[in-house]
Amino acid sequence: MMTVLRDRLASLPLTRVCEALCLNRSTVYAYQRRAANDDKSPNRSRQNSVQPKALTTQEREAVMVTLNSEQFVDQPPKEVYQRLLESGQYLCSVSTMYRLQRERGESGERRQQRAAQHHAIPRLLATSPNEVWTWDITKLPLIRRGVYLSLYVVLDLFSRYIVSWMLSRKESSALAKQLMDETVGRYQIAPGQLTLHQDRGSPMTAHGYLDQMMELDITCSHSRPRVSNDNPYSESQFKTQKYQPDYPGRFNDIHHARLWTEQYVDWYNTEHHHSGLAGFTPEQVFTGSYHDIANDKQQALNAFYCKHPERFAKGRPMVPMPPKTVAINPIKPSDDGEFVDDRVNFPTLTAAGYVK
Repeated sequence: MMTVLRDRLASLPLTRVCEALCLNRSTVYAYQRRAANDDKSPNRSRQNSVQPKALTTQEREAVMVTLNSEQFVDQPPKEVYQRLLESGQYLCSVSTMYRLQRERGESGERRQQRAAQHHAIPRLLATSPNEVWTWDITKLPLIRRGVYLSLYVVLDLFSRYIVSWMLSRKESSALAKQLMDETVGRYQIAPGQLTLHQDRGSPMTAHGYLDQMMELDITCSHSRPRVSNDNPYSESQFKTQKYQPDYPGRFNDIHHARLWTEQYVDWYNTEHHHSGLAGFTPEQVFTGSYHDIANDKQQALNAFYCKHPERFAKGRPMVPMPPKTVAINPIKPSDDGEFVDDRVNFPTLTAAGYVK
């Protein structure tokens, strides 16, 4: 069209050209302006120009490496974005992550893009306090929508006693290191004494955190990806917490959350008669005082039994005692009564150089 207009306008008046080509004068003027701009800047098209806000090739590659990393390969960009931001990292916007995925044909179902994973089943066994600790992080929402606090809780597996907790505005491996360092010192944990079980969140798998655990001679055990039952005792404690009648649902601020959590932990440790501990409190089992308390309970039962033995069809009642062993993923006996495997496995992250 531009060529025809140039040829006609070179020899005919504008009015006759418009009549011959059935065009409005404004249309012809628009063609002329476009031709003039193209003549001045032949490579000015937006498609071919480099945008000043665009990511560099190296930055684009870094985003894709992160999205396809072991930690994030099955997570959607919006989840990756939030986790990175919580750890103090910003690579690009969520929309840019989606756009880069589309350009490479990787915008489908993320879970299908993860290669088959083969992680050992964590098997842990505790026969006394301070042999195995489990820990996890849960979110406490504030009244302000979209704002959450991170509650770190360390639990003794044998007694369910909360040995320490921390409340923060974010998740980070630095806070995890501080929590474990102070807790190990507080309970005077000897080198090689403790196994620490956790899931595979970023604070629990950071190289700096694992290096510190190696320096403290603590064996690190990790849950399998997307297997919540690999850390059941920490999950159960969080459920108990959030089903409390006075749980606020949303907290006013960090001070409100800290005050409520302090009161809850005191109740849980010292007053909560735990069904998994035969009705004893975590503190009683953790300190060993449950033996004396069990004797007092038994004397009360004996006295009542002597007065009314007819009320006990099965004979003298006995006070149930807490289990002598507590396990995560215990090995089940086969049909013939023999154990398939008698080892306790402690999977660790060899990528961080941690090998026991």
